[in-house]
Amino acid sequence: MAATADEQLREEFNRWAEAGRGDDMEKEHLPIVLPTLELMNLEASDQVLDLGCGTGWLSRLIAGRVPQGSVVGVDLSDEMIGRAQKASAGLANMSFRVGGVDRIPAPGATFTKTISVESAYYWPDPAQGLCEISRVLRPGGSAWVLINYYGDNLYCHRWGKVFATLAIETHLLAAEEWAQLFRDAGLSGVAHRRIPDPTPAPETYTGRWFRDAEELRKFREEGALLVYGEKQ
Repeated sequence: MAATADEQLREEFNRWAEAGRGDDMEKEHLPIVLPTLELMNLEASDQVLDLGCGTGWLSRLIAGRVPQGSVVGVDLSDEMIGRAQKASAGLANMSFRVGGVDRIPAPGATFTKTISVESAYYWPDPAQGLCEISRVLRPGGSAWVLINYYGDNLYCHRWGKVFATLAIETHLLAAEEWAQLFRDAGLSGVAHRRIPDPTPAPETYTGRWFRDAEELRKFREEGALLVYGEKQ
């Protein structure tokens, strides 16, 4: 029997966790995440969902900003979740659960804010995922999606070839396509913006995601895509 999309993702990100790649995410994404957290206007009592939480670095960062609230981290990878739980031991206002965005393991109207960083283009069905996010949001709550792989940034398009070698499907959508999915899920006041990454590019680049250091520099200048909306 062929593996489902969720099973393929779980297997791939379990491999990432075992290779220690989950631990690199904070360093790689912090320059675009910090401005996003400022835009979110987190309040001390917020109840926050971190979708695609990996090893929990963002969940822990948010937990420190919502001392009277709580953070729930959700990820398909049980290996990532195990590492997140271990790294977060002793932090009372956070918890982690194995699960996917197509069926978020939480009752309706649970959270005041949801955030997903660098995972939305992996969702098997982005439309269904955003409907689930809307379901678990409280009225007046807001949803935030931050991604580096999107149609308007030409310098990330070659990533599709790398993803193809991983045998997992990804979605290369433009900013307005993501915004329309937010609206279709019933969210209002939907908007999007770019979050440039100020990290200097190295003199020489030898990775597989970009052709050279100049392409990496241009990619960072274009910035990550942040899409957000509110549940009425």
